[in-house]
Amino acid sequence: MLDQIRIILVGTTHTGNIGSVARAMKTMGLSQLYLVAPKELPDGQAYALSAGASDILANAKVFDTLQQAITDCPLVVGSSARSRTLSWPMLEPRECAVKAVQEAVTHPVALVFGRESSGLTNDELQLCNYHVCIPANPEYSSLNLAMAVQIITYEVRMAYLQAQTATEQADDVAYPSNEQMLNFYQHLEQTLNDTGFIIKQHPGVVMTKLKRLFTRARPEEAEYNILRGILTSVQRFGQKAGDKE
Repeated sequence: MLDQIRIILVGTTHTGNIGSVARAMKTMGLSQLYLVAPKELPDGQAYALSAGASDILANAKVFDTLQQAITDCPLVVGSSARSRTLSWPMLEPRECAVKAVQEAVTHPVALVFGRESSGLTNDELQLCNYHVCIPANPEYSSLNLAMAVQIITYEVRMAYLQAQTATEQADDVAYPSNEQMLNFYQHLEQTLNDTGFIIKQHPGVVMTKLKRLFTRARPEEAEYNILRGILTSVQRFGQKAGDKE
């Protein structure tokens, strides 16, 4: 189950932080480390600070973009502060861990952490199904990257241990992958352009708000297929109407 949960670091500046994250992961039983556009790959300092978690560093996967790293993940949670211009479904660390462990039974789960100085961009955050915020002291909420990962992975381990003894069955609902949802948004935008709902010269924030809507609703795979079918039906109807003219 824990092998299905990946820790993704985006744009990490200091290699030592990558090593410290690997150490935090291994103490909690996680092993899947993904690096997105790191400034430098793990070096001697990273291995020194990993304190015996060198296997996690050696097996880390590197990607150019976050989209590439999460393409097969139906559940993606990004670490974020609450104060965002466009609010997104939020989870507390414990809620995040429980959901991650439940869904890791059937598919990969991504827990995403951003740059040391600026976190994740709004575009990156919009690739996530949920955001997780660590409720630190508001008067001094400074957490370094490894600390943040340690807190979340601790909660994941606690949820995992509880799941081992719980009598409840894990959620076996199938959800579309991140790549499938990206295709859906492209299909939706094209359909709305074709029908004139979105004016290309003045697109506004319609798609951003629609993405937030479907992220909050989180359609199951069967519902996703229905939505794609509806869009295809609308496009065919428009084509027929155009042919009659």
